[in-house]
Amino acid sequence: MSILSVRGRGSFDFEVGKNLLSILKKNGIMIENPCAGKGYCGKCKVQILEGLNDDNLQEHRKFLSEEEIKKGIRLSCLYVPKNDISIELIDNEEKVKILDKGYLPDFKIDPLVKKECKKLSYDSLATSSDIEAILKSEKRALPIDIIRKLSDLEEGDIYTLVKYDKEIICIEDGDTTGSLYGFAVDIGTTTIVASLIDLNTGVELDNASSINPQKNYGLDVLSRINYACKEENGTYELSKSVIDCLNGLFEELCINNNISTENIYDITIAANTTMLHLLLGVNPKSLGVNPYRPIFKEGRTYLSEDLDLKISNKTRVYCLPSVSAFIGADITAGAIVSKLNTTKERVLFIDIGTNGEMILSDNGKMIACSCAAGPALEGMNITCGVRAGVGAIEGITIENDSVSIEVIGDKYPNGICGSGILEAISELNRRNLVNKSGRIKKKEDLEDDFLKSIIIEDGKKRSVVLVDDIIITQNDIRQVQLAKGAILSGIISLSNHLNLTAKDIDKVIIAGQFGAHLKVESLVGIGMLPKEFEDKVNYIGNSSKSGAVLCLLDKSKREEVKDVLDNCGYLELSLLDNYEGLFAKCLSFDINKLL
Repeated sequence: MSILSVRGRGSFDFEVGKNLLSILKKNGIMIENPCAGKGYCGKCKVQILEGLNDDNLQEHRKFLSEEEIKKGIRLSCLYVPKNDISIELIDNEEKVKILDKGYLPDFKIDPLVKKECKKLSYDSLATSSDIEAILKSEKRALPIDIIRKLSDLEEGDIYTLVKYDKEIICIEDGDTTGSLYGFAVDIGTTTIVASLIDLNTGVELDNASSINPQKNYGLDVLSRINYACKEENGTYELSKSVIDCLNGLFEELCINNNISTENIYDITIAANTTMLHLLLGVNPKSLGVNPYRPIFKEGRTYLSEDLDLKISNKTRVYCLPSVSAFIGADITAGAIVSKLNTTKERVLFIDIGTNGEMILSDNGKMIACSCAAGPALEGMNITCGVRAGVGAIEGITIENDSVSIEVIGDKYPNGICGSGILEAISELNRRNLVNKSGRIKKKEDLEDDFLKSIIIEDGKKRSVVLVDDIIITQNDIRQVQLAKGAILSGIISLSNHLNLTAKDIDKVIIAGQFGAHLKVESLVGIGMLPKEFEDKVNYIGNSSKSGAVLCLLDKSKREEVKDVLDNCGYLELSLLDNYEGLFAKCLSFDINKLL
């Protein structure tokens, strides 16, 4: 056995032969590895302090600069230690901007949880009439602890009945009607947001958010499904990581707002289908193989203790329903926020992220599809890609012999996030630095001297310098083309299914963490959206959380979201005739002939 020492984290025994990333994972140390350790994202960097060997150095050079190599920096997934080793973790990730706001339509405040304050009178105590009335009003046999609580009441006692869906779930001493709270939660593949809601007033008191800790097991849902299926206790590890995160967010919100967890009675959760399976500790293997069917789709309610959530044992947890394996509760939540089931227009709803999910509603007739946009739109699998945190380039303009950039937090840039990548490639296309197939042009094919100066040629490889050492490579462009090809082919397929054209669409709604930061000009500029959509786009923010809020505050919305489940069709793109040909055409920056 050899020893791994991690500065600031302790020392661990390990068997020689495993790569460093797997050794770290086994000992509970999770580091950034968006590709799940497959060796093609270049993000799992560590610095070798002692015990360095230079095997496989050629593979490391594909992702690391010579300066990093000299400092002993290596990719942990490619590095196999041969003896005792001492390392230091590299964490360059800044605080990430997480979208915690979203549009809310008008609704009535009518939660499933309600409180009734009562006073036990002498007459009722003598005849037990109050207690009898309570017992007779219940459709079910009351739990014995509630009956015992009733029997302990004294003359003149004030007490509060807490009811969930008209059934008593507990009895509290005194008048507690003013303390009625719940959480609305959005569990995304990349981020998690929890909002504390006053169920009496409908006011959002506070919210807390976090990067989804499951990112350390893979950036996209397929990577996590693979981890859950192939690793021992994989499903449990993924479930525990998100449950621990939720417990931390809930505790933070309760402490910051001086609210007891005993006064949290209801939690509503919207998430994609894979995230819901993993939240509940349900093996997601059926989601990863054809015909891609979830274990469950319907909305379900659980006790918090069943999920190991550290809230009151009387707290209920409602998970919104999903349409299919890849159209989850986050999208059904967005559907009721956008009123897709009742609209009298032709409305396209798109949630753009690692997965691109969309619903096209033609006067309430709904059809949905999902496409694998990939992690490029989140800043991953991109040479200089980072998440949308402080220091990330989010805007770019190439004009007047200069490259102008917008950086989150107005700090020195440390990389480029998804919105910046799209805008950069849109600018490359606008300034004719790339041809219609997306290939970066040779210097000799350009007339403008400034444009020539920002192109780097290394043999047959070409890239474009944005600022200092932050570049856009040919592979980066290809990654974005794959994403935009997936989204555009989905839009065209849904439109064709309902015999509509781009001109027929009245409104385009863009939702989600990533979509909120995109400019219409960039989306149209790279051909992800048809030009006909340019004046029709509306941004609604985090509609997944908004849908969870609606279901928390208005019980009728739980029936409405069920209606979306029952009446929304699903189009499996891979089964469509000549879909591969359509997808290939959608990779082009010249999409006018497609529409």
